[in-house]
Amino acid sequence: MAKTIIIEAHGGPEVLKLVDMPVGEPGPGEIRIRHKAIGLNFIDCYQRSGLYPMQMPAALGREAAGIVEAVGEGVTHLKVGDRAAYAAAVSGAYCEERVMPAAQVCPLPDGISFEEGAAMMLKGMTVEYLFHRTTPLKAGDTVLFHAAAGGVGLIACQWARSEGITLIATAGSAAKCQLALENGAEHAINYATEDFPKRVMELTGGKGVDVVMDSVGATTWQGSLDSLRPLGMMISFGSASGPVPAFTLAALAGKSLKVTRPTLFTHIGPHEDCQAIARHLFDKVLSGDVKIHIDQRFPLEDVRAAHEALEARKTTGSTILTV
Repeated sequence: MAKTIIIEAHGGPEVLKLVDMPVGEPGPGEIRIRHKAIGLNFIDCYQRSGLYPMQMPAALGREAAGIVEAVGEGVTHLKVGDRAAYAAAVSGAYCEERVMPAAQVCPLPDGISFEEGAAMMLKGMTVEYLFHRTTPLKAGDTVLFHAAAGGVGLIACQWARSEGITLIATAGSAAKCQLALENGAEHAINYATEDFPKRVMELTGGKGVDVVMDSVGATTWQGSLDSLRPLGMMISFGSASGPVPAFTLAALAGKSLKVTRPTLFTHIGPHEDCQAIARHLFDKVLSGDVKIHIDQRFPLEDVRAAHEALEARKTTGSTILTV
């Protein structure tokens, strides 16, 4: 049996429930992994609240790191005793131990801790696909990145610096703006007190940015479009403030803008793509180009408090659950 967090209905953090669940043995293409640390992400809140509906009862969590305890038939890239980490399409990481598909589980290099592994996989692989697989980006390009003091954002600031890309950060406080600057952002805008599209235009000499990377959603959508240069690319990859409002294609015509709504799990669906994205991320961390900031730790039993802190925007960097 393994301690596991489940929900039996959609709702607020109060619906999160700690239970004991049987674990079982891995079948073909599966592994059993004992977690050492678990990552917390906004997608967990979306699933809990019902923004992304789930069948009940449901286990939450998409990201963790630990030790492989058993390997099913056909699994060749992992063996018993391996250190491993993952961001997975199948929820259920909020637990001590689980059986899961092996394809998106990645061998974790010795130079990266279990806590770093749990804090970096979903967020870091998201940054990798944003900068390398969504639209062509090169040194000298300019990116506007919202919520830049969060787990994804701080990795993005450092990644952009390592690639010679100018990143303009937004965040909701002066302290968070300073954190983004310390991690590689060229400029930082406090969108709680400043008109960020106006400030973007000032910073770019009226041209606008090449790309916007926006996980905030409803409250930043129009300002993001207004911040783009003609032929610019809008990447909407999250909805922390609520879903993007309905819009017409004609709204993009004035500047011939491009819009995409990618997800990590599309990019890491194919096994080889997932492993390649993870290796690129590991290389960035092992080289020192990217440091993983773990600014909050909660015991698994305190997952409700972790969700409350994340949704209240009281966190910076990554948050993990300890087991």
